[in-house]
Amino acid sequence: MLQSELDKEFYVGMTGNIERRFSEHLRGNVESTKHRLPMKLLCYEAYNTIEETARREEYLKSSDGRKDIKKRIIESMIK
Repeated sequence: MLQSELDKEFYVGMTGNIERRFSEHLRGNVESTKHRLPMKLLCYEAYNTIEETARREEYLKSSDGRKDIKKRIIESMIK
């Protein structure tokens, strides 16, 4: 999960190579984030199958998932 330091919005996606993909984001090579640079890596999750990964990505992009993300970030700032 990435967060834009420009507008504070989140980006959720899946990849088989997090280092390469994050580098692509930082260089402005990703259409959906290049206008929102710089980006920072907030966290990542690893799953055993592509199906599990896709289900998690779908949830995080949903309304409930976005609320959960914001709640977890706020809770982590309080600790």
